[in-house]
Amino acid sequence: MLTLRRSADRGYANHGWLKSFHSFSFAEYYDPVHMGFGALRVINEDRVAAGAGFGTHSHRDMEILSYVLAGGLAHRDSMGNGSVLKPGDVQRMSAGRGVMHSEYNGSQDDAVHFLQIWLQPNVTGIAPGYEEKHFDAAGKRGRLQMIANADGSEGAMLVHQDVRLYAGLFDDAEAAHLSLAIGRRAYVHLVRGLIKVNGQTLEAGDAAMLVNESDVHITEGREAEVLVFDLA
Repeated sequence: MLTLRRSADRGYANHGWLKSFHSFSFAEYYDPVHMGFGALRVINEDRVAAGAGFGTHSHRDMEILSYVLAGGLAHRDSMGNGSVLKPGDVQRMSAGRGVMHSEYNGSQDDAVHFLQIWLQPNVTGIAPGYEEKHFDAAGKRGRLQMIANADGSEGAMLVHQDVRLYAGLFDDAEAAHLSLAIGRRAYVHLVRGLIKVNGQTLEAGDAAMLVNESDVHITEGREAEVLVFDLA
């Protein structure tokens, strides 16, 4: 079964300095039907104004991924990490038994646009951890590139959950196919552009939730960037 989640149906918050779409219940946005999908708990599409950001705050027992689309995202944390993430960069922070961090727009002139993704871990109380990697456009062009999984194989980032996260860029005749093992599900989030997933058209911000399906077919992209979560 394939169920579509349209961009316009997401939660939305406008704080002036921050404009955020919520795929699942988050902060003041509450929808009991959309509390998550398997271990996937949060996909927030955030745009942070120049010079603004999230002050130091804490997290615990959550796998947090930041996927940068435009601009620069400045990160600092209590583990001693500090960097400015650019488009193509992906950051993984395992909050474990507790971590403090801040996220700011690294520019005084331009907005930063990124996705913040939370996965519920399959182990709690661990030491916090950090990792960042760059995944260039060539590696994602016309294919689904592994960017996170449970063992760090295939050049992916390691997350403490039975999930495989892929990213891809598709135009025209470019296509990809992902087989799903029995009992697994998939969540396909279209970051931008236009694409078809198993024959269904998705526009930017839309998602497709697949349960009891054997395959994910990505076709007919138009300047499309897509994330695919293969989940237990």
